[in-house]
Amino acid sequence: MTTPLSKPGSKTNPATTPKVGIVSLGCPKALVDSERILTRLRAEGYDISPSYDGADVVLVNTCGFLDSAKKESLEAIGEAIKENGRVIVTGCMGVESDMIRQVHPDVLAVTGPHQYEQVVNAVHDAVPPVHDPFTDLVPPEGLRLTPRHYAYLKISEGCNNRCTFCIIPSLRGDLVSRPVVSVLREAEKLATAGVKELLVISQDTSAYGIDRKYAEEDWYGRKVKARFLDLCRELANFDVWVRLHYVYPYPHVDEVIPLMAEGRILPYLDIPFQHASPTVLKAMRRPAAQEKQLDRIRKWRQECPHLVLRSTFITGFPGETEEDFQFMLDWLKEAQLDRVGCFKYEPVDGAVANDLPGAVPEEVKQERWERFMETQKAISAERLQQKIGYTLGVIIDEVDEEGAIGRSYADAPEIDGNVFLNGETNVKPGDIVDVTIEHADEYDLWGSIERAE
Repeated sequence: MTTPLSKPGSKTNPATTPKVGIVSLGCPKALVDSERILTRLRAEGYDISPSYDGADVVLVNTCGFLDSAKKESLEAIGEAIKENGRVIVTGCMGVESDMIRQVHPDVLAVTGPHQYEQVVNAVHDAVPPVHDPFTDLVPPEGLRLTPRHYAYLKISEGCNNRCTFCIIPSLRGDLVSRPVVSVLREAEKLATAGVKELLVISQDTSAYGIDRKYAEEDWYGRKVKARFLDLCRELANFDVWVRLHYVYPYPHVDEVIPLMAEGRILPYLDIPFQHASPTVLKAMRRPAAQEKQLDRIRKWRQECPHLVLRSTFITGFPGETEEDFQFMLDWLKEAQLDRVGCFKYEPVDGAVANDLPGAVPEEVKQERWERFMETQKAISAERLQQKIGYTLGVIIDEVDEEGAIGRSYADAPEIDGNVFLNGETNVKPGDIVDVTIEHADEYDLWGSIERAE
């Protein structure tokens, strides 16, 4: 996700209130980092500027996962320097401080991922705070870069897995789960503030609490464990949509499906399968017993027929043969996943996979990617056609003179499809309405609001 600053406006020179701008790149986990930084700065009396010209200093929260992401981060830093001149860099690419300073020697400071204190201290050095932090107020839920009706809830940092294509552990370290009461308290504040949808994120959501040995804490007079299932049960009590992202298919994920079947949390699982061929998965060092996943998917759907599964895959991984790729396509047809993204393998500086034999030529990667997407497009179109005539709950994201755009339980913001409500203007963002589905294409739905006669 990218949150750019706008260029128009004239440079201000505040006499009392320093202003900070921010450009947030990368995944939702980085967006949460940006929100935490802004919340801390706002609590200290800083104002948040929506433009380069209005900011006394600009923070660029970078992504360093892929070379293409690094390029985007360096370009964003360059734009911020050009438009403002006073730039502090943070985020995943911050671990490569020398590279950043070599390209952009004028940056004021560089810090790594989730180094909140260092970022705030760098802002203090660049633009000292002038307000008393004890008298400057922020909303109890903190500052958010998402619309008011949904928010990301990060439950842990880092990852214990060692997938050969990934450098997240070297960027963000091993798994560190937040205390369960800390997570629940944040969720409670968000729900009280009017948030209608909580998107639970981490690097490995279903591993939550392992590092804490599932420690118990007191929550409103009862003991709650820092464990994936227990956390889901508690989040289900806040009367908001709860959507689970980045869930590795460990066996204990089965225990959460009944909560979905009962309607307590959204019947939606974002599972990063990445591939299906046992040979490729072994080279990737992916966790979980992948060969059993089709059976588990069937079992989940028997227990919760409306379950929606989304995933991401990689094609062109080193050593991937045509047989491996065809195995993945056949698996995809059997699994009938609802929402799927696919990436062409891209070497990442520092990843173990760079040294694996059998590099796949770029033209082969492209050809396989196109075949993959065509296969999934047909699957997606067929599954969406099955929703025509049904009534779905839809959360409204946008409204203009032509109608409203929302999402069903099957759609996460920005990565999945939309539900278009042409001509429906008597709703507002954050409303949850019942919609009768009338039309579908490969990715989106169209419908009208069901009204009592």
